[in-house]
Parts: sequence; structure tokens; C-alpha cells
Amino acid sequence: MEQGESATWVLANEPVPIRLMNTIWADRHGVHDALTSASDLADWLHEIGAHDAVPRVTQLDLAQARDLRHALRRLAALRTGDTRPAASSAAEDPAAAVETVNQVAAALVPPRLELKGDGLKVGGTPLGHPVTASLADIAIEAMAVLTGAAVPPLRACFAPGCVLYFVQDHPRREWCSNACGNRARAARHYERHRVPK
Repeated sequence: MEQGESATWVLANEPVPIRLMNTIWADRHGVHDALTSASDLADWLHEIGAHDAVPRVTQLDLAQARDLRHALRRLAALRTGDTRPAASSAAEDPAAAVETVNQVAAALVPPRLELKGDGLKVGGTPLGHPVTASLADIAIEAMAVLTGAAVPPLRACFAPGCVLYFVQDHPRREWCSNACGNRARAARHYERHRVPK
């Protein structure tokens, strides 16, 4: 998927765990990582609305976010039957990925009912600083995404060169974007009409 400078925010309407997975993206130049520095993670957390202000992000936070992303991509590949080489490390044990997600999620006290002004909300008390709490929220939301409990089915985009995941919000949706759909249709057309050597 060609994203240019906005590749960090690929498929902005997807659930946050999928947006984290999609910080690995591809274009005609190869596969790219949008989270290469602590400031990249701070910008991404701000963009998804995790904080009003850009939080102080450390290298340890970045490592934890990248570990969570890798685990989520591995579990998404398992869930969707995704065998694309650039999509995940198929050699990684899914049990290790599950353990990573559970460890990150454990940074929050189990959800409880809280009074917020005149209303009620479900929340948890973070055990760490704001970045740790945000990653724990993402891990908990990812559990629903990966099990199909909260959203329509998780899918891998099998358009040529794509490494993204998306929620299939319509029964006929096959690709993450129109650009990938066009690329897939063009590749099929080429295969049908090319002259054998």
C-alpha cells in the first residue's frame, strides 16, 4: 500500500489494535516500520487519542509496543490463516505471542465501574505510567478483535504486496482498501491475459 508520509496512520478507521498491527506497511519499495523511535510511538499514541498531550515515551516503551505489535500480528496471522512472508513470523510460537499480549494487558487492574462526573464508565486503574496503560488498553481490546467477540471478522489483505489487516465490515469486502482491490484485480487480469512463453 502506497502511503507516503502518512503511512503511520494506515487504515485510520480500523480498531486500535489493528492500527497498531498496521504500523508495519508496504509499498513498492518494500516493507516499512512506522514505529522506529520513541517519538514515533508518542506521535502514534497521540494520533489514536490515547492521550491529550504527547506522553513521554522511553525506549523501553517502544520495545514493549513493538513486542505487542509483533505478537498481535502473529496471532492475527494464526486467526486469519495468513501465510504472507512479510505479514508475520510464522516460526514464532503462538503461545509466546499469547503470553506477550497477556503480560501487556496485566498492566491494568481488571475493569471496574467508575463514577465520571454525573455518568458511569467502565475503567481500570493503570499500574504503570500512561504509555503502559495505553498499551494495556490496546492488548485488552485486541483480545476481543482476535476472538471475534467485539467486531466483525478480522481479515488479512491478500492484495499483491500488502501486509495489512482489516475488519471485514461488509460481507463482500476482500481488501483493506480500494487501492489494494484495484491492484488485485489488475494482477488477476494480467494473469488471465498474459501470453505464455
